[in-house]
Amino acid sequence: MEPGRALLLILAFVAVASLPAVIALVFCADEIIDRIACAYAEWRERRRERRTIARLDRAVEADVLARDIDLTDFDRPDRRPLEELAADLRRLRGGHGAGADGRQPVWHGLILQAYDDRLRLACRALGLAEHLTELQGLDLELERVRVEGLLHAAGLTLPAARAGHRQRHR
Repeated sequence: MEPGRALLLILAFVAVASLPAVIALVFCADEIIDRIACAYAEWRERRRERRTIARLDRAVEADVLARDIDLTDFDRPDRRPLEELAADLRRLRGGHGAGADGRQPVWHGLILQAYDDRLRLACRALGLAEHLTELQGLDLELERVRVEGLLHAAGLTLPAARAGHRQRHR
């Protein structure tokens, strides 16, 4: 067999063997083109977002603002997620209203202590100043209302002290 004919026979065999792949490529060409176009559009969008974020960082000097924040505080294993603190505050808030379901005053005091603890943790998580440990009596009640207002302004909504009343902190 001649070398030219053997090469031609091999090429013919490769062409016949790859014919199903060529047919599939023709039938799926629109899908392939669509996937490539979508991937390119997503890449452009991610690039545009990164550039916008970089411009905003330069405009507000984010590095200067974030320089004094210790991010390791947020990764501590003993730090509870803010969502859990909010759920605890909502649950405890319902249990320390006037009367407190006719329970003993000791129980009412324990609920208030737990509520104040959660308020302190939420303030610490959001970087808000509070003075709940330093005060007593009416001053403590006023500080509790002030802290609830700060938490509300930070986006953490709590139920009103009495049913039928909305929280009005602004």
